[in-house]
Amino acid sequence: MATSVSDFIIDRLIEWGLHQWYGYPGDGIGGFDGAMGRAQRDGKDFRYVRPTHEEEAAFMATAHAKFTGDVGVCISTSGPGAIHLMNGLYDAMGDNAPVVAIVGQQARVSLGTEFQQEINLERMFSDAAVFVQTIATPMHAQLVLDKAVRMAKAYRGPAVVVLPADIQTMDMEEPTVDHFVSRSGIGFAEDRLRPDDDVLARAAQVLNAGEKVAMLVGQGTIGATDEVLAVADRLGAGVITTLLGKQVVPGDVPYHTQQLGLLGSRPSYDMIQKCDTLLMVGTNYPYGEFMPPTGQARAVQIDLSPRHLGIRYPTEVNLWGDALTTLAALVPHLDQHNTEWQQKISSQQQNWRKENTRVAETEADPINPRSVYVSLNEKLPDNAIITADAGSTADWYGFHIELGPNQMGNLSGRMASMLAAMPYAIAGKFAHPERPVVCTIGDGAFQMLGMNGMLTVKRHWKEWASPSFIVLIINNGDLNQVSWEMREAGDPRWDTAQMVEPMDYAGYAQMLGLKGIRVERPDDIGPAFDEAFGADRPVILDVRCDRNTPPLPAHIAVAQAQGLAESLLSGDPEMGRVVNQSSRSAAARLFARMGLTNDD
Repeated sequence: MATSVSDFIIDRLIEWGLHQWYGYPGDGIGGFDGAMGRAQRDGKDFRYVRPTHEEEAAFMATAHAKFTGDVGVCISTSGPGAIHLMNGLYDAMGDNAPVVAIVGQQARVSLGTEFQQEINLERMFSDAAVFVQTIATPMHAQLVLDKAVRMAKAYRGPAVVVLPADIQTMDMEEPTVDHFVSRSGIGFAEDRLRPDDDVLARAAQVLNAGEKVAMLVGQGTIGATDEVLAVADRLGAGVITTLLGKQVVPGDVPYHTQQLGLLGSRPSYDMIQKCDTLLMVGTNYPYGEFMPPTGQARAVQIDLSPRHLGIRYPTEVNLWGDALTTLAALVPHLDQHNTEWQQKISSQQQNWRKENTRVAETEADPINPRSVYVSLNEKLPDNAIITADAGSTADWYGFHIELGPNQMGNLSGRMASMLAAMPYAIAGKFAHPERPVVCTIGDGAFQMLGMNGMLTVKRHWKEWASPSFIVLIINNGDLNQVSWEMREAGDPRWDTAQMVEPMDYAGYAQMLGLKGIRVERPDDIGPAFDEAFGADRPVILDVRCDRNTPPLPAHIAVAQAQGLAESLLSGDPEMGRVVNQSSRSAAARLFARMGLTNDD
């Protein structure tokens, strides 16, 4: 049997070392689907996982790239299936994750005729992708596929191969030695990139002159933990990690103050506001209001992507290079600083951790969600993977989870997309089947598409080396983050939009043949985690939480205080409970400031 274009693409992906694929079938990609079926029967070295929705497939490919450092692969049909990929591919674009998407298209002769499910895929994908190209002839397939993989790796983003239906089943043709024809090969050498010593010396001059150095490190520093700590020790610096870079610095490093901003710590905010020197590494942190005032701090930035250099703060020296190599080369140029500033930061972080835990221990109705994450942080196995969703679960993840040196954590960063926690967790489990995985997700995101992900778990969990897969649902009957954002904007919570329909999540797990645990009392949280981590199958942990626990930032702006107070005084249905719960926590000063008490 002759080799088809689809057969060739399958073999080529395997040659590139890409063996884990996520996709959803359809007639627009039918020829490729048939070829995958033949390839599976022939025992070829790949695994195809079909979730319940193309959006999940794209998120899984993105998460695979994040958790492995390899290229993720997703596959979809044309038209509506292709459109469903977009959210996950934008997630890959926003978080610099290399992904290759193989997408079906109507036959070439139909293009431009408004045929059923025909859309202009190149135009649609062009905003999200670093590369998008339709395969025009069988001979064209080699170049397009090879370039897509290479571009995804080099530019760290999604690359899209559009595969027309008629091309999929045509016999493959070797590229000829003719005019217009390109011949390509596999292989990508990911060289380490560092600036020359003269530029490093210029950066060191700025850093050596500082007395209060703050480091802000992001996901670009994953794999460079030793180098980050070496620079911090030399400079006597405090270290802040972004949410995507949380795993870079272990939580027990005393001068690691965790995150900055709305989901960050008070020591991180204070460090940034008082530093005289800022070193940004592998991060495109976008929130200017949490950066030092202009002119306060001299700044140096290191990034592998030149488009990220010098766009978030007025940096004096911009170093184009990968974090590990550039930091290692920078260390010999750095003077040894005293540790007075660093020790002060460590002391502040120790006090903040105690305050954070105290707030988590305050009474709630029925359970304070913060206390759930404090317990989870204590119970996480040493090699665990944890994912968080957009919304209040990301707040609690940022505030209370401190990852150890062998743990991994991730979430949808720049896109901050709801429901990503579930496909991220499933992809993390496929990438590392021997590790325990915890998906932390709100009830709203679980109902959106997360519950569909449990069908994928049901189908595949017995293939995993370890069955430990826990879905922690923060069950508060509310689209909680949006409710708080409405309040801070001055609008009362609106039940019509914000209420989440009650559901028996533990019962849903049991219906699927999995384990369901319902927690309704604070004293049962720790034992429930013990039971979940010891289970012989995946678990849904349904924890009834208080939706009126405020996910307020460590630094509360006057405008936020005014907006929240105005919303509560304008008929918020939860006013009494919000004020009562908030007054038990650090938010008490907000209400005192506004003259609002639990007697109002």
